[in-house]
Amino acid sequence: MQRNGLILLLLGVVVSVSPSWGQMAGVDADSSRVMRLTLSQAIGHARTQSPDARSAQHTFRSAYWNYRYYRANYLPALTLTSAPYLNRAINKVTQSDGSVKFVEQNLLSTDLTLSLSQNIPLTGGTLSIGTSAQRLDLLSDHTVSWQTTPITIGYTQSLFGYNSLKWDRRIEPVRYREACKSYAETLELVSVSVIEKFFDLAKAQSDYHTAMLNYANADTLYNFAQGRYNIGTISENEILQLELNKLTEETNRMNARIEVENCMQELRSYLGIQEDVDLQACIEDHVPDLQISLDEALLLAGENSPDIQNMLLRRLESESEVAQARANAGLKADIYLSFGLTQTGDKLRDAYSRPLNQQYVTLGVSLPILDWGRGRGKVRVARSNRDLVRTQVEQDKTDFELNVRKLVKQFNLQSQRVRIAARTDQTARRRAEVARRLYLLGQSSVLDLNASITEKDDARSNYLTALYNYWSLYYTLRSITLYDFDRKVDLMKN
Repeated sequence: MQRNGLILLLLGVVVSVSPSWGQMAGVDADSSRVMRLTLSQAIGHARTQSPDARSAQHTFRSAYWNYRYYRANYLPALTLTSAPYLNRAINKVTQSDGSVKFVEQNLLSTDLTLSLSQNIPLTGGTLSIGTSAQRLDLLSDHTVSWQTTPITIGYTQSLFGYNSLKWDRRIEPVRYREACKSYAETLELVSVSVIEKFFDLAKAQSDYHTAMLNYANADTLYNFAQGRYNIGTISENEILQLELNKLTEETNRMNARIEVENCMQELRSYLGIQEDVDLQACIEDHVPDLQISLDEALLLAGENSPDIQNMLLRRLESESEVAQARANAGLKADIYLSFGLTQTGDKLRDAYSRPLNQQYVTLGVSLPILDWGRGRGKVRVARSNRDLVRTQVEQDKTDFELNVRKLVKQFNLQSQRVRIAARTDQTARRRAEVARRLYLLGQSSVLDLNASITEKDDARSNYLTALYNYWSLYYTLRSITLYDFDRKVDLMKN
C-alpha cells in the first residue's frame, strides 16, 4: 500500500509541476514577445542605447568642440570687415576762423578691411597684418576721394597682465584628456549599472521559477499528507503545517511574479527598449578565472583614470588663479604698436602711389595707489585655495590608490567564491530532493523538509549574487583602469 501511495505521489508531482514548465514554454514559444538576453548582449545594448550612454556621448561631444575652440585660438584668423554709412544731415561744423556754422552734409562712406591676426602664446600678445581702402562720396558736390592703407602691421601686448593663452595651453589639453577618459569610464559604469539590473531580473526570474516549483511540491505534499492524515499516520499539527506551507508558497509565487515585472520594466527602460516585450535573462555559468596583478592595476589606473587627470586639472586651475590674482593686483600696462603705409587720392590708383609712412603707439598704465589691501587679499585667498587644493589632491590620490587595492583584492577572490557558490547550489538542490523523498517515505520530519527548501532557495540566490559581484567588480576595475584584463586590450586605444 505504501508503494502504491508513492507511485501516486510521483504521478502527482509530474502533473503539478508540468503546468509551470508548460507556462514557461508557452512564453518562449511567442518569440515576437520574448527577447532573450545574455549578460554580454545586455551590456552591448546599454553602451549604445541607454540614456546614460547617450548622455555621455553628448557630454563628450560638447567637450570635443570646446577643445576645438581652444585650438582655434592659436591659429591665424583672417577677417574681412566693412562698415559703410550714409550721412544726410545738417551738422555743426567748426570753420577755419573758429566760428561754428550749420552746414548741410550729404556724403556716402564705404570701406573694406582685410586683416590677418595671430595670437602669441609665449607673450600673450596679438600680431596683426591688414590692408584697407575707404571711399568718400560727397553727393552734394559730386566729388570722390580715396584713402588706402596698403599694409599695416600691429602688435598688442599686456606687459604685466595675466597670460590666458599660456595657461590655457597647459590646462585645456588636460581637460580634454579628462573628457576622453571620462567618456570611456562612463561606458564602463553603464556596464556596471546594467549588470545590476540584469541580475536583479535574473534573480527575480529564478525566484519566480523556484516559487512555482515550491508551490507545486507543497501542493502535492499537502494532497499526499491528507491521505496519510485520514489513515492516522500523521498528526493534525503536521497536516496544518503542510497546508500553511502551501499557502505561503502560493503567496511567494504571486510576489515573485510582481517582482519579475518590476525588474523587467527597469531593465527595459534602462536599455531604451520601447517595444512591449518580455525580457528573459540568460545566465552564463562560466566566468573567466582571472587574477589581476595589483602593481599592474595601480599603474594602469594612474595612466588611464580620469580621476588622475581631474586631480592634475584642479592643481593647474588653482595655480592659474594665483597668477591671475597677482596680475590684477599690481601694475598693469597695455601697449599697442602699429606701423603701416597710407595715402589719399581722388582716384583709387592715386591712393596707392607713393604711400606715406604712418606709426601709432599707445601705452596705457594703471597702478593701484590705495586699494585698502584688496589686491593683496585676493592674492592670499588664491594662494590659500591653491594650498587647499594641493592637500585635497594628495588625499584624493591616496584614497584612489586604496580603492584600487581593495577592488583588486576583492576581485581576485571572487572567481573562487563563484565556484563555491555554484557547488553549494548543486548540493543544496540535491539535499532538498533527498529531504523530500525521505519525508514521503516517512523517514523525516516536516521541519527538516522546510529547512532543506530554505537552504536550496538561499543557495540559488547566493550563487546569483556571487555572479553579480564578480561581473560588477570586474567592470568597476575596467572603469578605473580603462583596461580589458580578459582580452589584454587598452580601452583608450580600442
